[in-house]
Amino acid sequence: MSDATDLFAAAQRLQQQGEPYALVSVVRTQAPSSARAGDKALVTAQGIVLGWIGGGCAQPAVLKSVRQALQDGCARLIRVAPADAGGAARGAEELLNDALEFEMGCHSGGTIELFIDPILPPTRLVVIGDSPVAVALAGLAPRLGLPVTVVARGADGQRFADASQVIDTDDAATVAAQVAAGSFVVVATQGRRDFQGLAAALALKASKIWLVASARKAQVLRESLIAARHDANAVNAIVAPAGQPIGAQTPEEIALSVLASVVAARRMRRGATDGTRAEALTQAPPAATEAPPAAKAAATAALSESDDPGGAPAPRCCGH
Repeated sequence: MSDATDLFAAAQRLQQQGEPYALVSVVRTQAPSSARAGDKALVTAQGIVLGWIGGGCAQPAVLKSVRQALQDGCARLIRVAPADAGGAARGAEELLNDALEFEMGCHSGGTIELFIDPILPPTRLVVIGDSPVAVALAGLAPRLGLPVTVVARGADGQRFADASQVIDTDDAATVAAQVAAGSFVVVATQGRRDFQGLAAALALKASKIWLVASARKAQVLRESLIAARHDANAVNAIVAPAGQPIGAQTPEEIALSVLASVVAARRMRRGATDGTRAEALTQAPPAATEAPPAAKAAATAALSESDDPGGAPAPRCCGH
């Protein structure tokens, strides 16, 4: 068994490594049980890292519950108990009062209740582009608990002083090698290398991608990405126009509206109680279809214009 100092040190190491884990605490027991109230363990999706929460009889239920908690971000109370005294076995698991009850997988007897508290690494926001909106996003997001990685060719580190990481490229393979999968991504290129920025975002296997652009321009870019053989499901999931409809005009207001959507998505992923509301706030637009030849030609022309630094001006707000 380990004392609290060892547990805290191990927890700190897991957090520094960005490894999600759960603190599992024994709430109460009924003999016979090798655990006692107050026993604790750090548990990852792979198993117990450190600590003691009893013998092997309860561990399959604990590991299953920990994996679920790490996916939805919700704490839960579980009870592991033998079959009913009359000998009639319950189902593999059932909700009993406020606890999810599991049938013990061995014949040792005894009952144990455990509280599972998931500890997830902070959601990382990847901002692609060096536009004024990108600068505003990188400055505001850390104040909401979102560490920021900026991805842009020729990015000036001084303009992104609040970012924890600045990657001076938009090459998809290079970016994917430096950023962990599962991040939230906002593409704020705003007319400069839009296609390349979206390709880099798709290479990240992001949890969600937002594009700061009008609906019309976003549709042209989706068609071009599909024509370039990017995964259609991932392309269709790109949220554009990005942000909440607050009448945003300045880069800072646009960044605020986009981050409102990011926060809603983060809370939904981590078990927000108002999941329906969060889902509505982050709903992707209708799926695009395979672009016909005429549309592909129009898309190519539009992309050529948007990649020109002197091309169309940046949109005044997220959806226009």
